[in-house]
Amino acid sequence: MYDVVIIGAGVTGCCIARELSRYQLNACVVEKGDDVASGTSKANSGVIHSGFDAKPGSLMAKLNVEGNALLWKLAEELDFPVKKNGALVVATDEEEVKHLELLLDQAHQNGVPGVRILSREEVMKMEPNLTDKTVAALYAPTGGVIDPFNLAIAMGENANVNGVEFRFETEVLQIRKKNGKYELETNHGTIETKCVVNAAGVYADKFHNMVSEEKIHITARKGEYLLFDKTVGDLFTASVFPVPGKMGKGILIAPTVHGNLYVGPTANDVEDKESTNTTQDILQVLTEKAKANHLSKRVIPMNKVITSFAGLRAHQDKHDFIVQEVPDAECFFDAAGIESPGLTSSPAIGVMMARMVSEKLKLKEKTGFVSARKGVLKPEKLTDEERNELIKKNPAYGNIICRCEMITEGEIVDAIHRPLGAKSMDSIKRRTRAGMGRCQAGFCTPRTMEILSRELRIDMTEITKKGGGSRLVVGKTKEL
Repeated sequence: MYDVVIIGAGVTGCCIARELSRYQLNACVVEKGDDVASGTSKANSGVIHSGFDAKPGSLMAKLNVEGNALLWKLAEELDFPVKKNGALVVATDEEEVKHLELLLDQAHQNGVPGVRILSREEVMKMEPNLTDKTVAALYAPTGGVIDPFNLAIAMGENANVNGVEFRFETEVLQIRKKNGKYELETNHGTIETKCVVNAAGVYADKFHNMVSEEKIHITARKGEYLLFDKTVGDLFTASVFPVPGKMGKGILIAPTVHGNLYVGPTANDVEDKESTNTTQDILQVLTEKAKANHLSKRVIPMNKVITSFAGLRAHQDKHDFIVQEVPDAECFFDAAGIESPGLTSSPAIGVMMARMVSEKLKLKEKTGFVSARKGVLKPEKLTDEERNELIKKNPAYGNIICRCEMITEGEIVDAIHRPLGAKSMDSIKRRTRAGMGRCQAGFCTPRTMEILSRELRIDMTEITKKGGGSRLVVGKTKEL
């Protein structure tokens, strides 16, 4: 029997797992996907929010500011990419300037450092490609960009090294309280635990409502994006937002931490919690935003779009995070309603949840906690001399597999054999970026499959895109 089972290996679940791994306990993370960050965490803006737009006094505001402060240190400890590029909220008329003043006041109440309103002249000097309609802008210097799945991977790997077990492709079907413990019925049998942490994203209400009479409701709010090639990634330095509306922060234009550019997300509530398809009418809206004088004076060329994608946010009816022990279900803890700025807040959520669980179970901190981790080795970060020496020792680092992103065989092999190593094409992509470039895996797929087949000692027909039944090939042509 486990002391703690965490449902969900998204960024929230992985951050909680990492913080709990500081203690002497038997813990497990169960995830219905084949990898960490296989749900909401893999499809979001990757923006590190400063915390100026959360309602003062809310848990969301508190954890946003705390999470922002934690992320920069964690990036050094756990070796994942981040960039402090700042955020701008752009006003295009005098009425919107009034809203900037409200955001500035919220920033001060929330304790966000350095936030100020810039004049048109100041902001145009900072970002000369902003729309000519720009009147003023709110500037938050602690804003940044991050690789969202690499945060989850780093936290998950570190938790695993420190003793947390991960069970993938394990879906929780039912939860029962019996004889002072919880029984989780899954597609792979029953799991018993003293304590449950519910970090199930858009499904967190489903699991909460299995054990509590006080029901909660979470709506899947779909956001769609257009992702552009790195050749237009220098349009803006900062993440550029419009003045927010009632459905969220609005459609922004921002660089990614890897040098691409995106337009999005939209915000549309959907019934289906698996509805991550893109839709033609919404993509047309994004196309018009890219072409028109939305935030940029420059038209973003549509022949530079390399992909479109959609993700779901877990919108809780009261629009605040729920991070607590459920009042009428002892030892059942919710980390629910974790929508934007959930990515930024996730390290602080992990700290808060671990403290509550450790106090409940009277856990003792372990000696020998491993706080550091190195990511997949990136030859591009080495000097020419260091790279040549690496290739001499391991020729796989001289064999380019993904030409768009210049990813080597050595990096892919590293990704496969790491803690929580990659076992599918998507998990290779998330760890190395092989297949994320201009051709979107058009050339490197067969070669990556060959490496997976060789390293995992499985037949090519067993290789999947994302686990389950998502096999890429069904057999050999001559046999068929």
